[in-house]
Amino acid sequence: MGLLYLVLLLASLGGVLLLDRRHRLFFWKDARSATVVTVIGVVFFLCWDFAGIAGGIFLRGDSAVATGIVLAPELPLEEPLFLGFLVICTMVVYTGAARIVSRRRREAAR
Repeated sequence: MGLLYLVLLLASLGGVLLLDRRHRLFFWKDARSATVVTVIGVVFFLCWDFAGIAGGIFLRGDSAVATGIVLAPELPLEEPLFLGFLVICTMVVYTGAARIVSRRRREAAR
């Protein structure tokens, strides 16, 4: 049961990447730029997490569904993976929405 959250994160990330591949929204549109954006986003949010941990705001807590592996005090293994999922999901939604808006504007201009 300790791997459930990790497995669900990876499955969700896989689903978002399949959607991305199908519509060529983020990684399948420009892999180099997508990698840079993802790394910058994850590093930003990890810095945010470290600041919250240092301030005593973010605490890991115990969970039966998490692995229990910590990368740093109060930073579980799943956190960087969740942050990567968050950035990728956000960018897929953003680029998909931008494509829809652009398409509707073109159709309205006809």
